[in-house]
Amino acid sequence: MHLTHLSLTNFRSFTRLDMDIPRRVILLTGNNAQGKTSVLEAVYFLAAFTSFQTHADRQLVNFLEARKELAVGRLVAEYVRGPTKHKLEVRLVLEAVGAINQRLRKEILLDGIKRPLSEVIGHFNAVIFVPQMVQIIEGGPEERRRYLNLALAQTIPGYAHLLNEYSQALTQRNALLKLLAERGGDKSQLDFWDETITRCGATIILRRIEAVFEIEKLASQIHRDLTHGTEILRIHYQPAYDPLLSPVGQIAMPLKTTVQRNSLSEEEIRQGYATALRNNRSEEIRRGVTVLGPHRDELRFLANGIDLSDFGSRGQVRTTLLALKLAETEWMKARTGQWPVLLLDEVLAELDTQRRLDLLAYLEKIEQAMLTTTDLKLFSSNFVQKAEKWEVANGTVKIFENGKEG
Repeated sequence: MHLTHLSLTNFRSFTRLDMDIPRRVILLTGNNAQGKTSVLEAVYFLAAFTSFQTHADRQLVNFLEARKELAVGRLVAEYVRGPTKHKLEVRLVLEAVGAINQRLRKEILLDGIKRPLSEVIGHFNAVIFVPQMVQIIEGGPEERRRYLNLALAQTIPGYAHLLNEYSQALTQRNALLKLLAERGGDKSQLDFWDETITRCGATIILRRIEAVFEIEKLASQIHRDLTHGTEILRIHYQPAYDPLLSPVGQIAMPLKTTVQRNSLSEEEIRQGYATALRNNRSEEIRRGVTVLGPHRDELRFLANGIDLSDFGSRGQVRTTLLALKLAETEWMKARTGQWPVLLLDEVLAELDTQRRLDLLAYLEKIEQAMLTTTDLKLFSSNFVQKAEKWEVANGTVKIFENGKEG
């Protein structure tokens, strides 16, 4: 899969951008705060329909345009998936609500037809690395769950819809738990919501088990190559409801112990989850919140048995994140049959010379990649010569060919 054309209107600092995209590596050069990362953000938004920079999508609309009573940001991608050409359009419609508030509405069109997000996500795929994504490793559990959900939503058909259904049922169940805690009542009222969240939750847990197992195998090898065999990476999935929960009285296994859950069936997980919810019902009513379920899952990263979230150095964390993102790229290719577009923001800045060369060699097998940099000297002259070079300045893009402006 590869992009052939990208058009942006009133997106971030770009009032208008209209570019043909070559099927190779593109280097976006220029000073900081000129819009390089915004180009990557736009491409990733077309894949995930959310931003890695902000949780408030209204901030994506150009700030001058956003002052209007009705403001529209527009992203359009033309791309080839397999043998077929497609056009994907996202409209970010910012509307005034009352005197001082604004509301953002998303409209998504695939090949000219409006579609709900859950039907379109995964049709165009992209993987992104930006320095602030170290929060996947160093931040709270919600950052790691978000990473896992975004990767799965792009790759596993129906995952986004399932996650949305689970989240809605969880909200309703929590409201009922709180009501039962405050006023009492018939506990069997929970049965309906228990059925929904165990059905959806079992599938979510199974998909996460499969994904972590597959991504870990890829990431471990890439990480071994990047560290030249000095470190062994493990990714440890810790579900809030563990279908392999230890029997009562048994000492829990330490984090460094490998746990194999990929042999479990979806029905086994669902039945066990349903039983655990029934057994935990009184405690959850007392607390007024659902304790067990994938909304509280955790993911940990270990190098040579050291938990990087707590004790990893800056270099270890960045190398692990890079290995994770490259593994995600290969995993998407294996799962979908298509290479995702790889987006790398200042990826070479903190790598030593050998790791830079290793990464640049790795990129030769990727169908299409976009990299930002403030310093072309970080790249080998041969790599720079082969790549397409764009200079980004003040929300505009200039193409350079053979060292000259095109």
